[in-house]
Amino acid sequence: MIKDKVVLVTGSSRGIGKATILEFASKGYNVVINYINSEEEANPDFRIFDNLKDANDLKEYCQNNYGVKALVIKADVSNEQEVANMVQKIDDEFGKIDVLVNNAGVVFDRDFDNIKIDEFKRTLEVNVIGAFIVSREVIKYMEKGSTIVNVSSTNGTKTISPECLDYNISKVGLQSLTRDLAFQLKPNIRVNAIAIGWAQTDINKDLPQDYIEDETSKIYLERFASPSEIAKTIYFLANDESSYINGEIINIDGGY
Repeated sequence: MIKDKVVLVTGSSRGIGKATILEFASKGYNVVINYINSEEEANPDFRIFDNLKDANDLKEYCQNNYGVKALVIKADVSNEQEVANMVQKIDDEFGKIDVLVNNAGVVFDRDFDNIKIDEFKRTLEVNVIGAFIVSREVIKYMEKGSTIVNVSSTNGTKTISPECLDYNISKVGLQSLTRDLAFQLKPNIRVNAIAIGWAQTDINKDLPQDYIEDETSKIYLERFASPSEIAKTIYFLANDESSYINGEIINIDGGY
């Protein structure tokens, strides 16, 4: 068990972020749970641990079951002042941050001709600029050997989805940010990203069943990923087991 290390996971009251908090807490990390709109897990069908309905339940679970400290902070990652305040609270509580997982993200599915510019801007603000702002603030409190993992998507590498063009572009940007940060922060801080294919998350909860079946047929493993599977890869990239991996984008798509 790792003791006294601290991980901040943005957008972690639900889905992949929530699973990542549980993964790190189970390994002995003190955890910082960040959310913006809602503390609650939105979709009960994809809920991880049915009894963990919100960020505070997650906090209590981590503390009671893993003996770690947990902090819940509401902050918009695209707001510089809110991010600065969040990071200051973490420093006041723990005095450092060992791992940052930039997981917060939004998507607005629109037909190409109906993409709204305000939503396009919001997607870039959260998915790319937000990751930059949080990274810039967090590295002030990181020591040699710390790591950053960005949660991207295969939409930024190989998946063509015109109905979420803004999301695709944001994930391309996040992958570029990953490589640039790895270069900027070498050799002391490693930065990698994962590119996720289909997963059981709230973003995908309203997809038509026939579409889900069609997409599942294209995946070698014939299923969507669970959030916990993705969380395990994030944990791997954040720790010494992956000590010679840097500036990389790791696909997690089951063979799509």
